[in-house]
Amino acid sequence: MSIEAGGREKAETRPLVDLVARRRREHGQRRLKVQGLRLLVAVVVLGGWQLGAQVSDCNSTGHLCVVDKFFWSQPSDIAQKLWTWLTQGTDLGPIWDQVLVTMEETVGGFIVGSILGVIFGVALGRSRLLADVMGPYIKAANAIPRVVVGALFAISLGLDIKAKIATAAILVFFVVFFNAFQGVREVDRNLVANARILGAHDRQLTTEIIIPSALSWIIASLHTSFGLALVGAVVGELFGATQGLGELIYAAKNNFDAAGVFAGMALLAAIALVAEALITALEDRLIRWRPPVTTETRI
Repeated sequence: MSIEAGGREKAETRPLVDLVARRRREHGQRRLKVQGLRLLVAVVVLGGWQLGAQVSDCNSTGHLCVVDKFFWSQPSDIAQKLWTWLTQGTDLGPIWDQVLVTMEETVGGFIVGSILGVIFGVALGRSRLLADVMGPYIKAANAIPRVVVGALFAISLGLDIKAKIATAAILVFFVVFFNAFQGVREVDRNLVANARILGAHDRQLTTEIIIPSALSWIIASLHTSFGLALVGAVVGELFGATQGLGELIYAAKNNFDAAGVFAGMALLAAIALVAEALITALEDRLIRWRPPVTTETRI
């Protein structure tokens, strides 16, 4: 009887095992397809760019001009510029020093802006009176162009790292603030009421219910915020600096070196992609309780 029961149990679990194996196989095939299509897009764009620059003759009147290499360079020249920077350094010094300077400014602004955004977002989200009083001032400050604020920081804080961190922090602050504010407002009021009935005080409500409930909103804002912090650091360097990728791009622009401008942009894009991967890993670790979505929409 036990042998028959064991055989019946195996027969019942076999479809489930087959389904899991099929899902894994389909997931692997989809990932391979996505990677292949990404590679194809890169080949088409870069290949078309290179081909357009090679067949063009923009210096002669009446000849074909698809991509003017003087203004738009070409992928081979950009790759050569990156290789030169890696092996011989830049006019400002070793390329890794420039990357490190920009990363220090970006990470500093990202941390400062994120912390302040969470603090103010949670505080105003919890207090309707405070939100009503400060609301017009927050909106007015958010409406000010960030470039203007960067110029103000360059004047008041000088041209050292403090001005760049402040500029990056301002760009990060408002994104994190509005997400944290909305996340707090979206917390289930029944959950808060039940916690109060059980004797939870304000600090426990904030740390154990409100912030964890708003965490998905806050983490979602970080994906955009790091890119903005990078923009803030580069903008601050453009106002005045002696090192950094922004200063490197600015120097290339002054020398009409389109390949140098694009090479600097490529380095910034690489930094942003690495940071996005790290933030995604942090999100998956902190919000494990979140149920998996049925469709993948993550970029």
